[in-house]
Amino acid sequence: MDFFSRSPEQTRRIGKRLGGALQTGDVICLQGDLGAGKTTFVQGVAQGWGSLDSVSSPTFILVNMYRRADECKLFHMDAYRLDSAPEAEELDLDSMLAQGPLLIEWPERIDGLVPDERLWIRFEHVDAEEREMKFRATGKRYDALLETLRHAAYGGD
Repeated sequence: MDFFSRSPEQTRRIGKRLGGALQTGDVICLQGDLGAGKTTFVQGVAQGWGSLDSVSSPTFILVNMYRRADECKLFHMDAYRLDSAPEAEELDLDSMLAQGPLLIEWPERIDGLVPDERLWIRFEHVDAEEREMKFRATGKRYDALLETLRHAAYGGD
């Protein structure tokens, strides 16, 4: 599925729709250049998921954890500064996935550690405000998640 966002608000809105459908163990990979809208999208995801915490880029922290009123957790990882797979392994993705959904910015830097089944979103600059998001699902769970998102974004049967 391809989606064109014409503003940061629209990017957050599509993220919010995805956030409302996330479950523990879901992996969402966010690929794109700096400033492509990944963190803006995560702000919407966290809001739709019900986060009590505000979203910021985890570039220097590597992983941010957001909480919900029911004690569930949402993890937001930025792999940009990871230098090696062993360094990424120390973050224990499996433990995070057992506790909540995981959003990974710069997933291509740790692709060997990212589960094969996932939703991969590629963000591309179109112009100053406009972004193209290309969604690719791998696995039945993510096919269903993408269909839920498609229906929320475009409606219809």
